[in-house]
Amino acid sequence: MKKILAPVALLIGTLAFSQTEKDTIGSKVKEIEEVTFVARKPTVESKVDRTVFNVANSSILAGNTTWDVLRMTPLLSVDSNDALKAEGESVTVYINDRKSVFTGKELKEYLQTIPADNLMKIEVITSPSSRYDATGSVINIVLKKRDDEGMKGSVTFNNRQNTQNSQYTNLNLNYHKKNFTQTLIGSYSDNTWVQRNSFLNTVYDNNVVTNGSTKNIYKGKNPSLSSTSEYELNDKNTIGLILEAYQGKRSNTSEANGARSINNQLDYSYDQNQNSSTLGRNFGTNIFYKYYDKEKNTILDVNLGTNYDSESDDNYFIQNKVYPTKTEVQEIGVLSDVENRNYYIKVDYTKTLGKSGGSFEVGGKTDFNNNVIPNQLYGKLLDGLSTRDTFHYEDNISSVYANYSKTFFKKLETRIGLRYEYIDYKIRQDVAGTSRHVSYGKFLPNILVKYSFSDKYDLSLTYNKNIWRPWYSEFNPFMQPTNDGFYTRGNMDLNPNPSDRLYMKFGFLKKYFLSARYTFTDQDYWTTYVPEGNKIIQQEANFLGKVHKYYLYANTNQSLLKNKLNVNMSFGWNYIDNSDFNAKNNLEPDNNYISFWAGSTNLTYTNLFNKNINLSAWVEVSNQNNGNSIANKTNVFHNISATKIFPKTQLEFSLQLMNIFARPTFDSTTFTPTGSQRNSTRSDWYGVSFSIVKRFGNQKVKENTKTDVEKNGGGGK
Repeated sequence: MKKILAPVALLIGTLAFSQTEKDTIGSKVKEIEEVTFVARKPTVESKVDRTVFNVANSSILAGNTTWDVLRMTPLLSVDSNDALKAEGESVTVYINDRKSVFTGKELKEYLQTIPADNLMKIEVITSPSSRYDATGSVINIVLKKRDDEGMKGSVTFNNRQNTQNSQYTNLNLNYHKKNFTQTLIGSYSDNTWVQRNSFLNTVYDNNVVTNGSTKNIYKGKNPSLSSTSEYELNDKNTIGLILEAYQGKRSNTSEANGARSINNQLDYSYDQNQNSSTLGRNFGTNIFYKYYDKEKNTILDVNLGTNYDSESDDNYFIQNKVYPTKTEVQEIGVLSDVENRNYYIKVDYTKTLGKSGGSFEVGGKTDFNNNVIPNQLYGKLLDGLSTRDTFHYEDNISSVYANYSKTFFKKLETRIGLRYEYIDYKIRQDVAGTSRHVSYGKFLPNILVKYSFSDKYDLSLTYNKNIWRPWYSEFNPFMQPTNDGFYTRGNMDLNPNPSDRLYMKFGFLKKYFLSARYTFTDQDYWTTYVPEGNKIIQQEANFLGKVHKYYLYANTNQSLLKNKLNVNMSFGWNYIDNSDFNAKNNLEPDNNYISFWAGSTNLTYTNLFNKNINLSAWVEVSNQNNGNSIANKTNVFHNISATKIFPKTQLEFSLQLMNIFARPTFDSTTFTPTGSQRNSTRSDWYGVSFSIVKRFGNQKVKENTKTDVEKNGGGGK
């Protein structure tokens, strides 16, 4: 920990010293710059239902992708499987209020194709209103909107040295003339990612212990292209079209070594090699219509869209098992050709109700999904495995919602909302003949209340009912090998995870915030390991039992040294009561009650020595505990970057140092009714990155007015 704090303290000291240098007096340009700094938004804004990370003018953007910036966003973290978490819980990602169809590693790869240079802000909505799908916390990525006349844009070149070398390049073009705006973004990345893992699996029955290690080298070549066309029919009506295309061409090589013992007697040792190649493609369309009457604060937003993605996989495993009396070679190939189709229509309407000061919002969405996963195995020694099957998943999710917001006595802000979601889904396998058909509806209320004692003190309270549904691929029961010598399959019987969240926040002096959160659930689904014969199978399973989570957090955002230095700090205590959950599921962790500290710091400094040098630093201390997985290690992540700007040529050079003082390792144990699995994973989250950005044209941007009106009504301030 001292290794992390020392460089950060040194950075702050350097910044403070630099500010003592006297500025040259008499330059009108520098006087204007001083005014600009004062008017600039704080890097992090803490609102009732969300935390807003304003990154538009931050040096943190230089040379980064959107995924990189998300990793440094307050309240967000990334686990060893590249899943985004908000305060340790799963999230849904939106881009300009448009829900992303990606999740997990696919989401990471897609966001790595969006340059951070396009970011206006990132909103971590921990208490979303009823207009959002009720799956828990929401991340809304708001992109810049450029509407000055003519052509402008930027080109980015980035080289990153981790264990191996990676490159990234991006071209961003924007053209605006009168009522027409066209944006075109193209990117290409060639990444190499190295991951090492050690594992220890214990099955209580007969004390079956499997331990070993893996090394994975992942390579991906990912081009992408997106186009946004927008035409203002008049000052109130706008139509537009969004087109997206993305391709991921990936390869993976893996080496695994392990041994299995039964009652302390060696059963066999093994080594396994895996080679895989994957080609994935995604095409998305969105036709939208917006009506916005600024005088009456009336908004109508209609979206009609489709998404198609496919993925062809070819995995080949060669495993050598060495028994005391024989040697066995197993060769398994896995072929998959996944196709997913999504169609949706979404309508949102917001209206300010006359002189009462109230605001009413109503809307609805319907989604149709048709997903097909054909799997085929080939090779030697396939006993006990189904060699082929095709999995089908079809669903229709329809939802309607209403929010009413009103401020009383100019001090009491309120918002009450109700969302109803109805889902009908069908699952089936062609060969095995198994199927499932489920339909159900849920009412999901939410309430927000905020009272301002004065312009310096306020107290807010929110309540949300959420429901998290399994991802379609988690249902697929087709069993296949994994890179560590185990097997994996889905579970057709998975149930959704409902939860209740109560959140309270106290703000004082406009820059200090104390918050407390309570989350409750009595049903969930988590990873488990199931022994069947000589196989150990990883799959998701339903877990019944109460889980109580308590969070206490303190946050402050400080602007110092004439607003050149911005510091955001948050620190909190987490307490999880898993006692009922563990007892009902026969889990045997070391402790039923989990208590740990977590925190993060973001520092940005603008115009060091008045030489157009921007500095930024980020430190996060986190301990990720999820369901039946308990963290054994607290991780410290950090990133330090410096950017030099050349205003006349519109060039930027940026250097980043990532986790150079300590390399993060994800170390956790998953407890199941039949045993436990410990994994210790070290990924490529360290190294050095250098980037060059060339801009051209007028780079002035404006806030998305529509988004502000929607979000600032009824306690969103």
